[in-house]
Amino acid sequence: MEVSVMGSSQVNLGRNDLVCREVGNCSFTKSFNSNISSSSSSSSLKSSKLCIKLRSKSLGRFSLKASACSQPEPLISKNNRNTKTTDGVKLFVGLPLDAVSSTNTINHARAIAVGLKALKLLGVDGIELPVWWGVVEKETRGKYDWTGYLALAEMIQKLGLKLHVSLCFHASREAKIQLPEWVSQIGESDPSIFFKDQSGQHYKDSLSFAVTDVPVLDGKTPVQVYKEFCESFKTAFSPFMGSTITGISVGLGPEGELRYPSHHNPSKMDNHQGAGEFQCYDKYMLSSLKQCAESNGNPLWGLGGPHDAPGYYQPPMTSTFFKENEGSWETTYGNFFLSWYSEQLISHGSQLLSLASETFHDVPISICGKVPLVHSWYKTRSHPSELTAGFYNTVNRDGYVEVVEMFAKHSCQIILPGMDLSDNHQPNESLSSPELLVAQITSSCRKHGVEILGQNSTVANAPNGFEQIKKKLSSEKEMSLFTYQRMGADFFSPEHFPVFTQFVRSLNQPELDSDDQPTKQEERVASNHLQMQAA
Repeated sequence: MEVSVMGSSQVNLGRNDLVCREVGNCSFTKSFNSNISSSSSSSSLKSSKLCIKLRSKSLGRFSLKASACSQPEPLISKNNRNTKTTDGVKLFVGLPLDAVSSTNTINHARAIAVGLKALKLLGVDGIELPVWWGVVEKETRGKYDWTGYLALAEMIQKLGLKLHVSLCFHASREAKIQLPEWVSQIGESDPSIFFKDQSGQHYKDSLSFAVTDVPVLDGKTPVQVYKEFCESFKTAFSPFMGSTITGISVGLGPEGELRYPSHHNPSKMDNHQGAGEFQCYDKYMLSSLKQCAESNGNPLWGLGGPHDAPGYYQPPMTSTFFKENEGSWETTYGNFFLSWYSEQLISHGSQLLSLASETFHDVPISICGKVPLVHSWYKTRSHPSELTAGFYNTVNRDGYVEVVEMFAKHSCQIILPGMDLSDNHQPNESLSSPELLVAQITSSCRKHGVEILGQNSTVANAPNGFEQIKKKLSSEKEMSLFTYQRMGADFFSPEHFPVFTQFVRSLNQPELDSDDQPTKQEERVASNHLQMQAA
């Protein structure tokens, strides 16, 4: 087999991992820049060709050509492998969060095109694409621009890859994508459409759950606005539905997950010092809490959240509310508040899953939503991190049964992240157990017939992460799809991508003979070229 990657440097590389490693080095710098580096000392590469011949009995001949244009040529392949575990779990890879910029153009189009071809060559089944509300419906309610996303969908379709679309109704600080401008303007005059903590700080990256069915958006409710968004998406992407697009996930809250923003900084979600704070102080949440308290005959309970709950970074066990024995969470008041708090979360999630199911009921695709893996403090009796995030899950109560029942009611699948995390690599002081939490949620899914779609946490962050993922893929019979997050500079780095390549191959455990292995000379030539590119 001979693989030819044609670019500005006209370099030919062979074999899957060498091709993909070259794609990563050439196309993805730390800023995910698609320019291929060049210097006067290596300018001769422009007119030379480096060929590495391969012999493979499992793959046919094909040519992989990367041009400067944003649209790749179709990949022609014979007997191309689809990577599945023995249990039939399909493997997807997520595109960068900012694959489409805030100006609705493809970011680093050439790098993405080459990266997609590398993944296709490797045998990945499909791609996950985040689609942002703040990009598509940016300036005016009801005015949609799908240009950048349609271009990416066409690019993916031409390669013969499947596509899972994530509809994101939140903002992303990491991707520097805001909520629609017209929504932010409404928030300036009525900041209570956003979550608010006890100290008065607003979280402006997603709307408060208390306004989900309140007409706060130019006379319409968020549910109505989201539904119109989904209907526009369905119309615009009709040529891809059921063929290229096989699944849609609907954003359910901060970072797209079904949870409260208990930590205003998402990177602090697994902080081993604090458990976050309750987000129930905007006027709409307080109004709902007041009505619930009065209907229960205890109006004083509706004045605010627990007064004895700790701050964001205070050890939760030092507070009266979360303490292990005789904490407020175990009192009648504690049960009242935590029940109401979680009910707001589930009501919001149910409305969004319902609108998605209704909108796409006549299209042969799966609908899903993401449930976070809030595993810090799981080994305590009160599970404080889960409680502040909205999951009434304690040693005395299974808080995920109601969540899973909600997904089952709407015939939706659950995306469950953190499949790369293991208990052995968690800080002792966090009293964390991602494995036990995964087992608990999986058990509820099994009982209610809800399918799980797995994800990792972040690229190459978890020690022995790939081994843990393989362990989960082989043991969780409810999992039909795993999405590895996410393409970018770290993903295609020399430290990560070769390991990812071996992980993908191990899912199939292909039998390779000596002819399929690169020779020492091939590896040396490729290594020298990679070093020149990195210089």
